[in-house]
Amino acid sequence: MKKWMIAAGTLGLLVSAGCANNESGENGAGGNEESSSGSSEENTEESQEDPENGSEETTDANKNDGQTEPGEAPPETSEEGDLKNPSAIDALINREYHLPADYEPENLVIPDVAFPFEGDLQKKYMREEAAAQLESMFAEAEEEEIELSAVSGYRSYDRQASIFAANAEEDGEEEANKYSARAGESEHQSGLAMDVSASSVGYSLTTELGDTEEGKWLEENAHEYGFVVRYPEDKTEITGYQYEPWHVRYVGEDLAEKLHENDLVMEEYYRENK
Repeated sequence: MKKWMIAAGTLGLLVSAGCANNESGENGAGGNEESSSGSSEENTEESQEDPENGSEETTDANKNDGQTEPGEAPPETSEEGDLKNPSAIDALINREYHLPADYEPENLVIPDVAFPFEGDLQKKYMREEAAAQLESMFAEAEEEEIELSAVSGYRSYDRQASIFAANAEEDGEEEANKYSARAGESEHQSGLAMDVSASSVGYSLTTELGDTEEGKWLEENAHEYGFVVRYPEDKTEITGYQYEPWHVRYVGEDLAEKLHENDLVMEEYYRENK
């Protein structure tokens, strides 16, 4: 894994429509930039995002790897809805629970997995713990002759703001917010999310991935490595975002197992444990 040691650079505008974390996806729900599909069901990473001409330098702000115990109440927030412990591995991040504007995760690294593009780009990075587990998951998939590709990971607050603004200009704010997260509401900012695709769908962020061998493998096995497919097809009314079979979020193995075994998304889990 390559450590995040890049000087701040100019960020371009992401124009792809996708991933509540789409980045090319850099649009989708998880902030879905690079993390859900633009105005349509599909997104490709370099479409609505920026040309990735530069990266941002991380800071020591908000460093805290604390994790709540499974079963606890929803995370504490400020009056504005900002998470008081934004670095928690199991932090709930959505329209109600936000990451602070100045939050930048520490220990960002580039996981040693396949990417469909070259370059030392911001969207290749993840927090170290999540990156290590992503490497293990991709390695196991490869052993089973499943070829996965990482498309979009970390996304800064400012980049997410640019992505949402581009989507809102194209489709209107209400429509854009069905597939693209506002700044602070994207899991990509946490450094714990990665959009994953495959050559069978042209490395795009599309719902068609869910019908492929690769997408089915991801859904069935991600929890074993601490990841969950964050925006399932049958939970759109609960998560508030469209179906994104490509967006996986690291929550730790214990919580991932609970969510998988009980067919829950994070919103349901915390609601039931208030």
